[in-house]
Amino acid sequence: MKKTLLSGKVVIITGGAGLLGRELADAVAGAGGCAVAADIDWKAAKQAAAALQARWGAQSACWARLDICSKASIRAVLRQVCARKGRIDAVINNAYPRNRRYGRRFLEVEYADFCGNVSLNLGGNFLMMQQAALFFQKQGSGHIVNIASVYGLIAPRFEIYDGTAMTMPVEYAAIKAALLHLTRYTAKYLRGTGIRCNAISPGGILAGQDPKFVRKYKAHCLTKGMLDKSDLKGTLVYLLSDMSSFVNGQNIVVDDGFAL
Repeated sequence: MKKTLLSGKVVIITGGAGLLGRELADAVAGAGGCAVAADIDWKAAKQAAAALQARWGAQSACWARLDICSKASIRAVLRQVCARKGRIDAVINNAYPRNRRYGRRFLEVEYADFCGNVSLNLGGNFLMMQQAALFFQKQGSGHIVNIASVYGLIAPRFEIYDGTAMTMPVEYAAIKAALLHLTRYTAKYLRGTGIRCNAISPGGILAGQDPKFVRKYKAHCLTKGMLDKSDLKGTLVYLLSDMSSFVNGQNIVVDDGFAL
């Protein structure tokens, strides 16, 4: 990957201190951009930015404390980053807030928890998109990239969870499907403004899952099976670079054929 593809670009990554967020931030910094690791856990965000600076240089990263469910927090981060860097080229919606009861099986999910988790996650992503769009309108350009999921496109393959303690949360399916349509809605609503909105839908990402699940998952893929967290980096850099200037309202699936 060329180290100049994102030269001069300033990119905010929400949830930038998390497992995938750190990798997305590394992709930006490694391609010559400035990655803003924005996370509600400000200590972890600060550590993530320091690690990027040690690897890619002092100008490759910075950090911010961000709560995507707070309009005031979002506005403050946009204002602070712009004041420090002079502009913001893109926002990556990667944060995934949820409550402690998230992830129960379908028949066990309480209505309040379903509504709460959809509000936290989809609502937070919406709020980030809305406030970024308002900022980008004033700036005259910008790009929003949503991290969706293959499970926003297809029904869950529940059979691959059999014999494990895992499940595919109903909230996750609802949130990611809605996020994909929100991507298209936003792209079309903002036509003619110089603002783009796209999505990336990854397949499953390895993170210590039950080996039985990993084997069953791979049986539905074409080559590799579950992805490494680094497997989204090339797609992200392409979307953020000038090579994709006329890609708008689209969803790029990176799943080794799992959805086929």
